[in-house]
Amino acid sequence: MRLPLLDPADPASIDVGQVKEMVDIFLDKGFTYFDTAWMYCGFNSENVAKTALVDRYPRESFTLATKLHASFFESLEGRDKVFQEQLAKTGVEYFDYYLLHGISKNSYGKYEKFDCFHWLEEKKKQGLVKNIGFSYHDNAELLDEILTKHPEMEFVQLQLNYLDWESEWIQSRKCYEVAVKHNIPVIVMEPVKGGTLANVPEEAQTLLKGRRPDMSTPSWAIRFAASLDNVMMVLSGMGSVEQMMDNVGYMEEFQPLTQEENALLKKVADIINSATAVPCTGCSYCTDGCPMKIAIPQYFSLYNEDMRESKDKGWTVNETYYQDLTQEFGKAGDCIGCGQCEQICPQHLPVIQHLKEVAAHYGQ
Repeated sequence: MRLPLLDPADPASIDVGQVKEMVDIFLDKGFTYFDTAWMYCGFNSENVAKTALVDRYPRESFTLATKLHASFFESLEGRDKVFQEQLAKTGVEYFDYYLLHGISKNSYGKYEKFDCFHWLEEKKKQGLVKNIGFSYHDNAELLDEILTKHPEMEFVQLQLNYLDWESEWIQSRKCYEVAVKHNIPVIVMEPVKGGTLANVPEEAQTLLKGRRPDMSTPSWAIRFAASLDNVMMVLSGMGSVEQMMDNVGYMEEFQPLTQEENALLKKVADIINSATAVPCTGCSYCTDGCPMKIAIPQYFSLYNEDMRESKDKGWTVNETYYQDLTQEFGKAGDCIGCGQCEQICPQHLPVIQHLKEVAAHYGQ
């Protein structure tokens, strides 16, 4: 989802050369799991998986996962059309892991309507998929209902991080506990919350560096997720060789968090929550269908940065960044309130209201 780009304004402009270098490092260090999806990186991520990975390494040397998203099929035949195109795009004969993508109360009914759970079972019987499961963005109650109804699911992918652990919106802890109850392995997504836990407020940074000056800030977030029992995999969206080197450096000889370190992260979470205006992870699910082509995640990121600044600072460079973006994308104030962004947002954010706040902040 967060591969390095040649043009930050074009999510499909993947820096393939750098991705190849990252793939080489990853495999050389003994890691194998690669996660992609139909619409990641402007629908180009699966293509790059073929170019940077599949075409360059033996099939048995890597593990590949991809997903079927409810937004991109409207019939029984539509499911298979996407699946066949994914096989062609990635260049593989089978997927090691295949997921129903981003299940929530808004999409669950569609997956049931088109019998996607049993469809996925058939793909496994045909040898086209080795492991079947789903990624999930909703409350623990619905997750319990789904896992009870579909014991054939072999894993679940959850948003788990120390900032969302006690969140009543994301319910990281509660969803994790449901997975444990059903004895189903967990794959972790958003462990660094779209970079939020890589760039923490100075006060939080001081606490972390005071405890372990040798560890990077995002390493704390990865280690939090990887320290949990029943977690089989932690996904980290690495956007550069430098991020890759950092991650493999501390994961090669993994050290779980101590009780004292977990307690420290609770303090860090309190500090971050007090300084984050819009808890957006930058997944960009909201932008593909926006009729006004508003750069929602970028605007929220700039707004958050400004909200962390001193109140008496006045002008910030983020105002220039905002104006530059509006030359190519719709302004925050152009929002017509259609609500498609809020329906698809995995974080269940009141996107329309936040866009009004951004528009007011930047003087529209």
